[in-house]
Order: sequence, then C-alpha cells, then structure tokens
Amino acid sequence: MGREELEDIEIQLLLEGVYRYYGFDFRNYALSSLKRRIWKTVNAEGLTTISGLQEKVFHDPECLEKFLFNLSVNVTTMFRDPNFFLALRNKVIPILKTYPFIRIWHAGCSTGEEVYSMAILLKEEGLYHRSRLYATDVNEMVLRKAKSGIFPIELMREYTHNYIQAGGKKSFSEYYTAAYGNAIFSSDLKENIVFSLHNLATDNSFNEFHVIFCRNVLIYFNKDLQNRVHKLFYESLIRLGILGLGRQESIKFTPHEKDYEQLISSEKIYRKMS
Repeated sequence: MGREELEDIEIQLLLEGVYRYYGFDFRNYALSSLKRRIWKTVNAEGLTTISGLQEKVFHDPECLEKFLFNLSVNVTTMFRDPNFFLALRNKVIPILKTYPFIRIWHAGCSTGEEVYSMAILLKEEGLYHRSRLYATDVNEMVLRKAKSGIFPIELMREYTHNYIQAGGKKSFSEYYTAAYGNAIFSSDLKENIVFSLHNLATDNSFNEFHVIFCRNVLIYFNKDLQNRVHKLFYESLIRLGILGLGRQESIKFTPHEKDYEQLISSEKIYRKMS
C-alpha cells in the first residue's frame, strides 16, 4: 500500500469518526480540497500524520474548533462579484416587490458579508422591512463572527468599491461606525436576519423561500452531495423562486436542470419554473 492510499484511509476514518461522534458530515466533500485543509490543521498543531490529528480532534475541544474552521470554506467579501448584486438590483428586486413578504436563505453564509450586502440592497430598495433573511452555516465559529457584524476597517476600501460597482445609492460609510480598527455595521441591518447552524450535508429544509443564495460552496462538494443540495434547494424554493449560485457553479448536469430557467444570462441566477 502506497503513502497516498494510506492517507486516504486516514482521512476516511477521521471524517467518519467526526460524523459519528459530533454529527458534522464532511464525508462527501471533494477529496482534493479536503486534503489541503486537513493538512493545514495537521501542520498548525505541530503533528506529522492525519492519525495524530484524529486523536487531538476527539480529545481537545480547541483543536476540534480549529479543525472545523479549516474544513469549512470561509472566503467571502461584501458585494462580492459586484455585477451579481447589480443584476439582483435590476432584475430580481422588481420581482421581489410583487410579494407582500420575502424569505431569503443564505446557505453557507460564512462570516456574513454577503448577508449584510443583501440587507443593504433591500434597505435601499425599500424591501427590508418586509424581508426575513436566514443566514446558515455548519461552522459555529464563523456564525458568531457573522452575528457580530464587525469586520476589519482595512477591508472597507475594497467593500466600498464593490458597493459602488453594485449600484449602491448612498455613501457606504453610512452603514458602519469605525472604532478600534474595525467597522461595526449598523444594528438595524441585523433586525431581520436570523443566524443559525445548518448542515447542507445532513439537514433538511426548514422553510419555503423566495430566494436562495449558495455561492461558491457547491464547488467543494462531490457530485453526490451536490445533487443532494440541489434537491434540498428545489424543495425549499417557491414556484418561480430565485436561485443564485457562484461563478464556477451551475445547475447543468444536475437532476433539476430542466426545472429552472436562467434568469440572467451573464450571471448564475436561475428561476424555478416547475
């Protein structure tokens, strides 16, 4: 047996154990991406093998938290891909204005930047007061950061640029207060946001939604898990509901490909038709 085969067995044992003991299911994540992130934790802990990490994960709560943080994907920015948010403003908002109440699910919300971006967009379009945003993630650590609404001040230059490119109507600085090297976002942006743990690999639908966003998450899942999640989203969307995916993601070659139409050809924004 070669080293790579042994490594794959170690990973399978680690992920199976984490699922059985803690309930976190990473077994159907893409293996190549998993390996990189698992080894990141191995090296950070000063270990030499994945088997050594397994022992620490089961007996050291701090190590478990770091492990879960590294396994979940936490790369995001406010108004990421500004043209996506500009398309939402121009094409999706008019549709949402026809509903008396709007439910939006940000699946895999990470540290919450895109949720706050959507809250700002809804405020500027006069829809926030009749919207409820559900921001979910498998990682409790990133959810705590998302709930805080506090981000490094040095990121505001980039976020301001994105906001302007996304059709922002005000001065971006109106939405936060600078203090102690951080940008503290206005508490009224959180009034209609519900932050909650949810595992796309194991959990079921918890409501019916007009819009679901899951951007740059599915690329880290294998095909079986991607299909499971697409089924979950299909069952969670109302008829004519909107699905927004990341640039590298698509509904093509999924069991629900024929159930959607591409609402905006330049962006991965779809509308459920059946």
